[in-house]
Amino acid sequence: MPRMIIDRMDDTPIDVPPGLTNVVVTETSLGEVRGREGFYHYRQYSAVDLAREASLEEVWHLLLLGRLPNAADLAGFAERTAAVRAIPAPVVALLPPSVATGAEPMAVLRTLLSGYGAAAGLAPLYDQTAEERLDAALRVGAVTPGLIAAAHRVRQGLRPVPPRPELGFAADYLHRLTGAEPTPEQVAGLSAYLIAAIDHGFNASTFTARVIASTGADLAACVTGAVGALSGPLHGGAPGRVLAALDEIGTADRIEPWVRDKINSGGRIMGFGHPVYRTEDPRSAMLKELVRGYGTPRADFALEVERTVIDLLAELKPGRALNTNIEFYAAVVMEHCGIPAELFTPTFAVARVIGWTAHILEQAEDSKIIRPSSRYVGATPPAPVPPLSER
Repeated sequence: MPRMIIDRMDDTPIDVPPGLTNVVVTETSLGEVRGREGFYHYRQYSAVDLAREASLEEVWHLLLLGRLPNAADLAGFAERTAAVRAIPAPVVALLPPSVATGAEPMAVLRTLLSGYGAAAGLAPLYDQTAEERLDAALRVGAVTPGLIAAAHRVRQGLRPVPPRPELGFAADYLHRLTGAEPTPEQVAGLSAYLIAAIDHGFNASTFTARVIASTGADLAACVTGAVGALSGPLHGGAPGRVLAALDEIGTADRIEPWVRDKINSGGRIMGFGHPVYRTEDPRSAMLKELVRGYGTPRADFALEVERTVIDLLAELKPGRALNTNIEFYAAVVMEHCGIPAELFTPTFAVARVIGWTAHILEQAEDSKIIRPSSRYVGATPPAPVPPLSER
């Protein structure tokens, strides 16, 4: 599809919908979301198929290098990324004071990523070659899980766990977080979730990363800005709230009255609805398959809550379709994997850093800075400046 060209000498403002809804701001070869179809993809492959059939390292290679790796490529890529998981000493020194402030985990991650960029001496994208940018992207993607795990353990008064290069990405994250050997079921569940969450169109954090990248800033600055966007409760904070809702309901006999009250009062049921999908969220459908196989009380309870919400919406709000989104079953999967609720959004960031860095590399190939306009609606200028005595 050809790009629309607008005369750069014409400074006439263009009105667009609030939130830039459905406004195409650039072209990408990384993927897209087709909301009406309930489908999204990474390059030419279904993202859900990749989550079911591929490893995270394979998908990481696909997004940053443009193709799925063969066996030799995969072995080299896994070795390359595993070799840069360790946290540099200057960043390790930041852990105690960062955690001591009592800041939220996403704020700590933002601080540590910024510190990592400085410690690693990451140069501005504008001054780097394509290979140097790729190296920075792989380093930031590889170190992020360790930053989250180390900060969590320091907060608990425990020593950080060093990386184990022989473990895959998801398994190493769980081991560094808990200090225990994760089960195959936990590794498979977390890997599927991370792959499903790597990228999802031009959401707020991805767009933020690309805006910063368009200035030529260093890669850590781009990712730090994206983390700030993801920390907002309207973007990445829902999974923890899903567990809070399940805990609030408590028992099976309370599900129906709780849901009826939420619907009748116009309250929001966390983990339901999506601004893009007009049908079932394919990510939620995939994660629900995993949850069905767990056979735990929490898994069965979540499945029953979903059924009740859908049934009561059909009864009380006919014609209003509302399905679960990725956050609903992601909460159950992450809890099953041993991840505490306060780390749900940081774990989301573990996945998104990979997607953000792919977008950053793509944006860095475009020399045009993202610089939209605004329409002034304040008091009419120019007004005389009144003396201090008259203000």
